[in-house]
Amino acid sequence: MFEPSDGNFAVIGTEATEALEGELPADAARAGYERIVAVSRGTLLRAKADIPDA
Repeated sequence: MFEPSDGNFAVIGTEATEALEGELPADAARAGYERIVAVSRGTLLRAKADIPDA
């Protein structure tokens, strides 16, 4: 996970749109240009300390 100069966040993970789209919660959706990316639990937990609070 990193923060590009535009202020957004970007993640590096395994493309998993086809495999996981059916598992999206009922209140979640993705646009046609978006992809579902799997990020390991360990990676996300390590990144947590670097993600700013609102």
